[in-house]
Amino acid sequence: MHTPTDFQLRIRLDSVMLGPGKADLLAGIRETGSISAAGRRMAMSYRRAWQLVEEMNLYFGAPVAATLTGGKGGGGAALTPLGDKVLALYRSMEASCRDAIADDLAQLRHLRR
Repeated sequence: MHTPTDFQLRIRLDSVMLGPGKADLLAGIRETGSISAAGRRMAMSYRRAWQLVEEMNLYFGAPVAATLTGGKGGGGAALTPLGDKVLALYRSMEASCRDAIADDLAQLRHLRR
């Protein structure tokens, strides 16, 4: 089975890692309006999704996602402005890195026999 060549950006922020999983979780919260649904889309338990959100909250010193109180329509979650900024910066760095290594990555692909 052939899988495409790609890279994954992982950034160590002191003792916290920010990588594609946390970025995808933030994007999922934005898209679904739910930490639980975002986690399910990634085959991740609600508990694990909450742990990752809490890890980011603690590192940044403010919430990256805000929970909405339940009611007739149920609860939910939304990214805070900080969460939006974290996701935007990560995606920007990811795109910059992808552009920066595109030629070298292509050369690596061509070395395959």
